[in-house]
Amino acid sequence: MTDLRSYVRDIPDYPKPGILFRDITPLLADPDALTAAVDAMAAPFLDADIDIVAAAEARGFTFGTPLAMRLGAGFVPIRKPGKLPFDLHSFAYQLEYGTDELQIHVDGIKPGQRVLIVDDLLATGGTVEACLRLLEKCDAKIVGCSFLIHLEALGGEARMEPYDVHSVLRYGGDDSEQELSIQNEMPGPSV
Repeated sequence: MTDLRSYVRDIPDYPKPGILFRDITPLLADPDALTAAVDAMAAPFLDADIDIVAAAEARGFTFGTPLAMRLGAGFVPIRKPGKLPFDLHSFAYQLEYGTDELQIHVDGIKPGQRVLIVDDLLATGGTVEACLRLLEKCDAKIVGCSFLIHLEALGGEARMEPYDVHSVLRYGGDDSEQELSIQNEMPGPSV
């Protein structure tokens, strides 16, 4: 079995002092590690009859499409305004300093379809919570959320309730360094 944690590079003080960035580019560059990550993210949902995997731009797309293929499901992108060309459902949400918005094509998810939300990282949970609210507006049946990395100290899992949350790699309060993320500093789907 591939030790996925060994493919995650810790970059201290990036993009600014006090932030420990979890860099997954070594994992993405290794075909065996990437395959193992996708398989591990998909494993709890193999028998869940997923119709659609949905993910917010941009890094969610990296795992969303191969997970959809692994689960025999379709893939639907969730994007920022101005990126999708057809009729849209939109959801605006509050950030620490302002608002942001996510959009999905009106025909992307049909009412009652079983949907899995995917992202590379769960930190504060703001973006994925907004995805959940958008998919609820679409009358989707949300089966759960799957992440490669979960920064437990930032409390994002609480924002996913009552949905099932699966994370492959967890970094928790027992780590000696303070864990922050770019998502915590600059929330939104383009993390």
